[in-house]
Amino acid sequence: MPQSDLHNSAVGGWDVGAIRSNFPILSRKVHGKPLVYLDTAASAQRPSVVIDAVTNFYTGHNANVHRGVHTLSQEATELWENARESMREFIGAASCREIIFTRGMTEGVNLVAQSFVRPRVGQGDKIMITAMEHHSNIVPWQLVCEQTGAELVIIPVNNRGEVELEAFAEMLDEQVKMLAVMHVSNALGSINPVAKMCRMAKEYNIPVLIDGAQATPHLQVDVQAIDCDFYCVSGHKMYGPTGSGVLYGRENLLEAMPPYHGGGEMIRTVTFEKSTWNDLPSKFEAGTPNIAGGIGLGAAAQFIQGIGRENIRTYEADLLNYGTRRLEEIDGLRIIGTAAEKASVMSFIIEGTHPHDIGTIIDHAGVAIRTGHHCAMPILKQFGVVGTARASLGMYNTREEIDVLVAAVEKACVMLR
Repeated sequence: MPQSDLHNSAVGGWDVGAIRSNFPILSRKVHGKPLVYLDTAASAQRPSVVIDAVTNFYTGHNANVHRGVHTLSQEATELWENARESMREFIGAASCREIIFTRGMTEGVNLVAQSFVRPRVGQGDKIMITAMEHHSNIVPWQLVCEQTGAELVIIPVNNRGEVELEAFAEMLDEQVKMLAVMHVSNALGSINPVAKMCRMAKEYNIPVLIDGAQATPHLQVDVQAIDCDFYCVSGHKMYGPTGSGVLYGRENLLEAMPPYHGGGEMIRTVTFEKSTWNDLPSKFEAGTPNIAGGIGLGAAAQFIQGIGRENIRTYEADLLNYGTRRLEEIDGLRIIGTAAEKASVMSFIIEGTHPHDIGTIIDHAGVAIRTGHHCAMPILKQFGVVGTARASLGMYNTREEIDVLVAAVEKACVMLR
């Protein structure tokens, strides 16, 4: 297939060629073939506006933020705080005081686990998660349980990859002190009914944290409409730099929480006898931050909003439906995760083949997918598999690329069986 055909398909007026032109890496070849990048759930590619924002900071404004009176520092601070405002608007927070820059979703969960939950739980208390969680939303809570004697309880997931809401309702009681749930499953693609789960939890005054790593690139996110207490964002999943992210927290909760890290910027005064803490959000941003990363993340948020998240959702839903149909044409292929509400993830296994072998062979066709347990070992164990091949979609993918994937997988099956 000519390379131009891979770039210029359109669905419903969506000009995917124009979208793709924003991503420089998509013009390269792998093993002499046009790159077909289907690993966005692991890490999305970066548009030029994000790359340019990072480059512009380093080439024109590089200085440390806050407290500097010279021009570069003031410019850097303005860019940094503008990025915070962009993220506030992006997820619908009420105030920039509720936007904490982090190194990613994982740091956000650990911050809440240690600063908010750990001081509030003990023997007899429960922390609740779903069976489909990413390891980053399992291990921090296991650590808190080990530290405090609290119990980690698991909300069951059915054989389609959907949370069992009736069981969840029956599990809620006054002993549950925290609910932590992913918005979208990275391993299954399931979109969880987080707003409904928040409403159910609020009946017992249970605070809720949402892992939004896989949601922000694909869905409209409004933390006030969801009515969660904390929401964690991963920058590199939403076309932003690696090592960047945001923790949203309700202002009154963040005010009451002790600092997670100590050092510069998060203090107001320091003596050898005692230190006092800075105002939000600085209280949780110790040390020199990833300034370029935060600025790039703000640019990514503006890029996504400029395209329109409803437009993205509609286009990716069409790709997901098409890709699922095409993959199911392959003899012996089984889709893992068939929830009624799904985002752009197609995880699959093929009888008689190993996912790693599939991934290795189709790489020679220029096709990049992820194989393995996807940091979601418990849910894959429930499905009776140790790993899957996962093709995950972004706004830049095309039906033609899915056809290339299917042809490459079919060829791999012939070689491996």
